[in-house]
Amino acid sequence: MSIPSVIYLGADHAGFALKESVKRYLESAKFEVEDLGAHERDPDDDYPVYAARVANVVRENPRAVGILFCRSAEGMCIAANKFDGIRAGIGFSMSAAESLREDDQGNVLCLPGKIGTQDDPMAIVDTFLRTEPSKNSRHERRAKEIAQIEVIE
Repeated sequence: MSIPSVIYLGADHAGFALKESVKRYLESAKFEVEDLGAHERDPDDDYPVYAARVANVVRENPRAVGILFCRSAEGMCIAANKFDGIRAGIGFSMSAAESLREDDQGNVLCLPGKIGTQDDPMAIVDTFLRTEPSKNSRHERRAKEIAQIEVIE
């Protein structure tokens, strides 16, 4: 199993508290974590800024993954998916996180900071990090099809 080399975190004000909890959890589990902000809770911050920070570093490092946090996880997911090479999805459950990573070769997990998830957020993070992308031909084929339709800046 190949654990990601580094985990990049990003959150706006609505995801800040959950990001801080996940960061402490990951650091206690000895993962290499880089927090790209927000570094304080500011109700005037904007989620696209943090999504862009994380997406840019993840697309440059294929062994890295990102975890983004905002109120519903939807805004972060939409913003992150604007970047070529990013496969972001909302982890509302352990099975969703597993599918994102395994079937869809996801590299950015988005978690809601204000809307509850079906499973414990730490279990969702664990599932995402410990699941390998599938080498199944249909999953690889679909990932290539997605890459063909990505718009490069």
